[in-house]
Amino acid sequence: MKETITKKIKFDKAGYYAIGLIVLALLGFWPTYFSKFFDGAANFNFYFHFHFAMASLWIALLIVQPILIKKKKLSIHRQTGKLSFIILPLFFVSVILLKHYRIGGEVTEGLGASLWLQLKDLVIIGVMFTIAIANKRNMQIHARAMIATGIVFIEPTLGRIIILTLLPEPDFMFGLGITVAIMYALIISLIIIERKQTSGRWVFPLLLMLFMVFHYLIFFQVSFPLWDSIAEWFVRLPIT
Repeated sequence: MKETITKKIKFDKAGYYAIGLIVLALLGFWPTYFSKFFDGAANFNFYFHFHFAMASLWIALLIVQPILIKKKKLSIHRQTGKLSFIILPLFFVSVILLKHYRIGGEVTEGLGASLWLQLKDLVIIGVMFTIAIANKRNMQIHARAMIATGIVFIEPTLGRIIILTLLPEPDFMFGLGITVAIMYALIISLIIIERKQTSGRWVFPLLLMLFMVFHYLIFFQVSFPLWDSIAEWFVRLPIT
């Protein structure tokens, strides 16, 4: 009788896969950010640079931490992990400040619905990081949740590549639709690979569910009076 071989994700290699986020970021933000430093048009203010720095630090953690585990540097892994309690809140602040600055204090029609895109990333990363920390002694859950925080970064970078580079004409909703399809294919593939695991396999289905909820709100431009009021309050805050 043949022994059944159960496929599973090799978490100790996750850091090497996370390097792909750097490639996606370079390609996705090249037209609107990186290229500007070469053609002399880089007139970005503090909020852009601050967001880039915090996002880069988080991705760096996602790369370094699994590699430290692979090399049995557990003490360094734990000490480095403490930086996440500083970097992640600062990343959240960078997203909020950049969005506030780009809105420019204008209360426009559909303002509430337009904020779901950024709120999606903050909520999903926040939920997954909370799960990771709450289960820091359970590697199966902790590693999956941290991987999930990295998956969130794929959408804004890949979306920019598709919308700004691959489509004949920039089309945000169409490009986002293609990006979402690729994202779902990736997450569903992880779910299938992990379907026979006994611990932590619920993390990726939860990730998919969270994405689906927010994508529904984004594509159908859902809003309601309370959320619109919160959006207007946010825009009028004197923070940028």
